[in-house]
Amino acid sequence: MQNQNNKLLSREEAADFLGVSKGTLEVWHSTGRYPLPVVKVGRLAKYRQSDLEAFVEARTVSPIN
Repeated sequence: MQNQNNKLLSREEAADFLGVSKGTLEVWHSTGRYPLPVVKVGRLAKYRQSDLEAFVEARTVSPIN
């Protein structure tokens, strides 16, 4: 059984998770701006939820007081 954090998301689902458009995610992938790992399933690019969570965590900043 698949761990919930390792769930594979479609590009559209991954974009929704990150709060960006599908087009933005496609640009990030094609230009390498943000090297999000993908799992290729045939012609489809799938994203592991755990990789997306790590991406968000790495870009989370604390407020400066």
